[in-house]
Amino acid sequence: MSTEGLSFAAQVSEWAKAEIEREEAIFRTAAQEVANEVRTPVAEGGRMPLKTGNLRRSLMASTADMPTIKEGKETFSDSGLEPVIAGAQLGSTVYLGFQAAYAARMNYGFVGTDSLGRTFNQAGYGFVDAVAQRWPQIVTQAEATVRGRFEAA
Repeated sequence: MSTEGLSFAAQVSEWAKAEIEREEAIFRTAAQEVANEVRTPVAEGGRMPLKTGNLRRSLMASTADMPTIKEGKETFSDSGLEPVIAGAQLGSTVYLGFQAAYAARMNYGFVGTDSLGRTFNQAGYGFVDAVAQRWPQIVTQAEATVRGRFEAA
């Protein structure tokens, strides 16, 4: 962007507009990376257990409120996270939540008998917690990625 020939006020306005665009891009890039990382299977270096892919597909995004758990056995299809994240406005919240009823058990583990009388001694995978702990690094990575895109333009 060339600011040559623009008044000082116009230059400041152009700079501010570009900064807002960068901030929005960082916000969206970081949110998408969280969604990608939390769904990365163990076999690919992540922590998400992958048997049928149903748990992975149950991840939903919303800018209105936290997605709710769907009780009972349900088969999920990809929920279209990308359009929700791409449409999120700077300053809004992107809620990411698993809808599969067994998501918490897979993340945190469970020892004991559940409400259906099944007995478990299952260690948790910690896929949500691991990504949440990486939030500062994810934002730093997103900033570097976006800054590189803007500087190359």
